[in-house]
Amino acid sequence: MHSIHISDAIKSTGKAVRLSGWIYRKRESGGIIFIVLRDVTGLIQAAVKRDSIDEQSWEMATSASIESSVEVSGIVKEDKRSPTGYELVATSFSNTSISEPFPITEYQSTELLLDKRHLWLRSQKMIGVMKARSYIFRYAREFLDRKGFFEITPPMLTKAGGETGANLFETDFFGTKAYLTESSQLYAEAMVFSLEKVYSFAPSFRAENSRTTKHLAEYWHLEPEMAYYNNKKSMALQERLVSHIASRLANQNQEIIKEFGINRDELLKIKAPFKRVSYEDALKLLNDKGFMLKWGDDFGVEHEKALTEAEEKPIFIYNWPKEIKPFYMPINPSDERTVLCADLQAPKGHGEIIGGSERIWKLDELLERMSEVERTKSTKFNMSNYQWWIDLRRYGSVPHAGFGMGIERVIKWLLNLDHIRDAIPFPRMSNRLEP
Repeated sequence: MHSIHISDAIKSTGKAVRLSGWIYRKRESGGIIFIVLRDVTGLIQAAVKRDSIDEQSWEMATSASIESSVEVSGIVKEDKRSPTGYELVATSFSNTSISEPFPITEYQSTELLLDKRHLWLRSQKMIGVMKARSYIFRYAREFLDRKGFFEITPPMLTKAGGETGANLFETDFFGTKAYLTESSQLYAEAMVFSLEKVYSFAPSFRAENSRTTKHLAEYWHLEPEMAYYNNKKSMALQERLVSHIASRLANQNQEIIKEFGINRDELLKIKAPFKRVSYEDALKLLNDKGFMLKWGDDFGVEHEKALTEAEEKPIFIYNWPKEIKPFYMPINPSDERTVLCADLQAPKGHGEIIGGSERIWKLDELLERMSEVERTKSTKFNMSNYQWWIDLRRYGSVPHAGFGMGIERVIKWLLNLDHIRDAIPFPRMSNRLEP
């Protein structure tokens, strides 16, 4: 008999099945060993009765420990007393591999769970998050593929960053100074002149010594770039992308969202269009709430929370001051203090999930803006590292726009996680490089 998954077994009430998995819980009562078995599809309780099973199976069940991998055959029946509503009455039991005493028990510290991340990934919480993560990746790609985008594979090693060249992880590339990329935007821009609409879905790296609940040193970055798009059209695409992900999660993964206590109806409310608030109006709203901000100040965690805590859907904050945004964003012709950009803020204080803008596409305008940044910025900025990218404006340039979505921030928001570290299998933060 071949092994089947638990989700298929519970559809086979009254039939003999064989299951393979790991021991999630175990207890003994008289001549019965109750084992909660887990696999990727769920949990089921197996009852191993001494008087209904051969001696070898009984000995193996007795010696098996938490997280041992096992195989169990038996008859499936409904049992409301069982923690999972179904029970497998075992007819045979064998150990695939006996686990040593498992180092994770109830009420462990956060640091221990991070130290033992390779084992904590087996917890029901992390299994649920990792499933949701995979599905969210799938839904994002699905949306863009249907819109005629091409997925591209830009390099992770570069001589220059995508924004200011600051906060980069430096490495040696055969004697040449190189960096881990903070964004694939520049390479995506190169490819819109051939493929028009592209996206990369790859890691990005930020050497920021931040220890907030929304910062990672390595994260997965979804970066679409679109020829002939302006900021308004880009925002429309962003809100439809986010709406698609939320809708698919609500309709296709109800067991997962139930596990995390997410209201399905709340997810279904996340539909385009999203509210749009200018930076200037957002500044007034915050100061009306008691903050003492001046023009040109960036928004921190407490400001983002104040702007979004009452919202059910994300909101756009658009047209930010040019001094606090990257050099490649064009000046807003209606207000030369600002640039044509927008940040998408998740509701209820989960913070920014997307940053996007138009790109300067005219050569003279770009050179002027880069020279200005080179003169005024205290951060490392070397125009010579960008010559190939500047070249794009010399040979048939067109208006274009793009954005970057931090996928772990989206996961944190949609699952209402307390910390972004739980949205990625092996978090890399300023104080953690293991396991």
